[in-house]
Amino acid sequence: MIDKRMWQSMCPLRQFKKIPKEIIRKIEKKNISWDRFYDLDAHEIGELVRAPKVGKTIYKYIHHHHIPKLELSLHPFWILVEDVDSEILLHHEYFLLKKKYCEDEHYVKFFVPVFETFPPQYFIRVISDKWIASETQVALSFRHLILEEKHPPPTELLDLQPLPVNALRNSNSILFSNEKLKENPQPKCVYVTPKEELAEIVRQDWDRRFATIGRKVVMLTSETGTDLKLISKGHIIISTPEKWNILSRLWKQRKNFQNINLFIVDDLHVIGSDDRHVLEIICSRMLYMSSQIERNIRIVPMATSILNAKDIGQWLGYSTNATFNFRPSIRLVQLVLHIQGFNITHNASRLIAMAKPVYQAINRYSPNHPVIVFVPSHKLSRMTAIDILTFAAAAEQKRDRFLHISTTEIEPFTDEREDQTLKETILRGVVYLHEGLNHKYRIIIEELYTGGALQVCIVSRSMLWTLNLFSYLVIIMDTQYYNGQDHTYDDYPISDILQMIGRANRPLKETDAKVVLMCLSSKKDFFKKFLYEPLPIESHLDHCLHDHFNAEIVTKTIENKQDAVDYLTWTLIYRRMTQNPNYYNLQGVSHRHLSDHLSELVENTLNDLEQSKCITIENEMDTSPLNLGMIAAYYYINYRTIELFSKSLTSKTKIKALLDIVANAAEYERIPIRHHEDNILKQLATRLPNKLNNVKFNDPHVKANLLLQAHLSRIQLSAELQKDTDEILIKAIRLIQACVDVLSSNGWLLPALAAMELAQMVTQGMWNKDPYLRQLPHFTSEIIQRCTEKKIETVFDLMEMQDEERVELLQLSTSKLADVARFCNRYPNIEVSYEVPDKDDITSGSTVNVNVSLERADEVSGPVISPLFPQKREEGWWLVIGELKTNALISIKRLTLQQKAQVVLDFTAPSAGTHNYILYFMSDAYMGCDHEYKFSVDVHKGVNNDADMK
Repeated sequence: MIDKRMWQSMCPLRQFKKIPKEIIRKIEKKNISWDRFYDLDAHEIGELVRAPKVGKTIYKYIHHHHIPKLELSLHPFWILVEDVDSEILLHHEYFLLKKKYCEDEHYVKFFVPVFETFPPQYFIRVISDKWIASETQVALSFRHLILEEKHPPPTELLDLQPLPVNALRNSNSILFSNEKLKENPQPKCVYVTPKEELAEIVRQDWDRRFATIGRKVVMLTSETGTDLKLISKGHIIISTPEKWNILSRLWKQRKNFQNINLFIVDDLHVIGSDDRHVLEIICSRMLYMSSQIERNIRIVPMATSILNAKDIGQWLGYSTNATFNFRPSIRLVQLVLHIQGFNITHNASRLIAMAKPVYQAINRYSPNHPVIVFVPSHKLSRMTAIDILTFAAAAEQKRDRFLHISTTEIEPFTDEREDQTLKETILRGVVYLHEGLNHKYRIIIEELYTGGALQVCIVSRSMLWTLNLFSYLVIIMDTQYYNGQDHTYDDYPISDILQMIGRANRPLKETDAKVVLMCLSSKKDFFKKFLYEPLPIESHLDHCLHDHFNAEIVTKTIENKQDAVDYLTWTLIYRRMTQNPNYYNLQGVSHRHLSDHLSELVENTLNDLEQSKCITIENEMDTSPLNLGMIAAYYYINYRTIELFSKSLTSKTKIKALLDIVANAAEYERIPIRHHEDNILKQLATRLPNKLNNVKFNDPHVKANLLLQAHLSRIQLSAELQKDTDEILIKAIRLIQACVDVLSSNGWLLPALAAMELAQMVTQGMWNKDPYLRQLPHFTSEIIQRCTEKKIETVFDLMEMQDEERVELLQLSTSKLADVARFCNRYPNIEVSYEVPDKDDITSGSTVNVNVSLERADEVSGPVISPLFPQKREEGWWLVIGELKTNALISIKRLTLQQKAQVVLDFTAPSAGTHNYILYFMSDAYMGCDHEYKFSVDVHKGVNNDADMK
């Protein structure tokens, strides 16, 4: 009103100066609701104001007026939540819609309080910040809302010496492990933690602890063959939920699973996160497995304080008396939490405004003690380090106040290879950790911080779960991160906030700890609710049942729809549906409501699987797996991904199309898109060989495609993009292997060979047109050029050279030459021989056997050497028989080879005549070591054929 200099009761057209005031006065005298004007055409408006000539002009301005539900405004809006009387503002939020995203859907998530005597409805109102009468309102009805019953109070702590959360986790886990390992002559203990980084930290700690009592600790790798060997050898198995989910599906076939005595689940509270449904599945499977083998498997869950701990305890088989759920305030070190609100809605401006308060919080709460500052991004970690030192220099004229040893003592630990800014901040006692930091150098920095040499450590949010540092003061600098896919700023998950707060814990050095949480003012009540009180946990399994059902159908755990319903009764969601029905879209809590909802959930899920051709449903009841479903379950891929492969792969698919198809897999939907990263990806696309047309660079699938190409082209990327690339590559191998299976099932030879070649390319980080020598470590373009001039084109050519000639040619240091020698020794050198038994007696329709003998020069001595691949992996091979003329794949087998192997390939003999085939021996990891052998088969007419002709 102030901006437009008009009252709200006036006609909104007064905001447009080009409309004559006489016309506006006529409209105001008509006393017609403003909404009615949107239903009138230009002619009707002209007749209404008795000025037909200006009807089109008025019509244009009416429809240029900004209405939130049209989502065409380029101006900001306010999202308000009001009570039933529109007297109390329960929530307010600023929303800005940018022009380039005006056609995209936008999602806004927020929390509002609901009281015990709740009103019939709330109102959600969206109002333009610039235009009068530009608003819309929606009523949120509570007519059918069913609130949960009150939960039992937390467990009271006895007057004993308490332990911190991390001490309970470590000590209790080890105690349970020791006790259970003694009960069984072949004991197995499984420890599951949600993050790979946490699993590695636990492995290193337990390796040292259990080595003294002769117990072997192993960590799963996600490669089924390797993991089965590890389980047979190990006493204590450390895993992430996803890895254990892959392996535990085989519990019926593998006896080692029946030796598990103890199953420890750490950080169980993350089960409430959107992507942690796997944790619920593996716990439910262990319960089911325990009942089937008729032997008790003790499940020990550990989590933060949970509001509905009673339900979780009952789900896992614990009585109320055996469920211990302490208050969040129960810690060995007393925690003081300060929540500081900022009224700045613009994210970048808010972060700038937080810089000075961060420095002030350090001065006020921890002037001499260690401090950890969590920031949303890598870029901000550097800026915050500089800001803290700048404020310190301005206030005290002492730039190195955070350095607690002399400069001469710290200088040997500054790495010249790292960025100059980091070196300068370390010399002043402030360090920042980010994804691009060298691992060895990061360990040195962490030891300096732990030893007290450095006082302030700034950590980007993405490094949270890899962090093994503690401090007296933790500062959380904002609680939102940019989600480029939805073009919004999302809140940190509560599990992340709790993990950050948990870093304020040094029980051997201080008796208290402090946390300063900086956030939007509108978020303060939310954090007060969920940080001071136990955390409510709900299941999200109903949104992602498809892949779990498919896997259980493949393993015959589910054989009909009733089995699927029974399967759900082992899960947490089954217990929570009756406790919080509205959250799961139930309209009541009776047995009939629950039964109908479960039946509908099962019916819809199985129908989706049937439409994607993963399963078949017979007699509207019995379920059976199909080939696509088996492939999806074996390679642990999404049912939508296998459907995409089935529909997209053709007999003419080549490597370029394969890259596009793999990049569009559902597994890549959650790749983060950071602020302004679409511009970086657009620039990257110009440097890549495969051009993408008419694409959105904020699409995660486009990003996956570009980063795969950048990996193959060996383009240097930023730390954040390199981390994303590593995540993409880890999933890419099993996606490509699934493509091979889909293509071979269709009998397409050339696309299957292309997919096998793509697996080699992704592992070694090079294109198929690149020289084979490029996969060797330390081989630059100059070295490869010198080798080419000497006619050294393959790894075998290099191995056959004299040592003196090789050293002179490569011109590498001794350590680099050792790396080259290690690669050459690991490089497969395999002799392949084959024969076709009874070659002269093959008749049409009979079975043709091809006996293949494989023998390698040296036994495999370790994993694949691939410096650019982010994970250790074992080499694998494909044996293929194909007919090149018809592009037909006749027979295929996948195998691993230690030193010797005898393999039999078989196929049905075709029509009478001479048929030319090729035997392919293809690696899935190394380039240039494949084999091809041509052979022919003379097929005679069979007896049945002659009879048919007569």
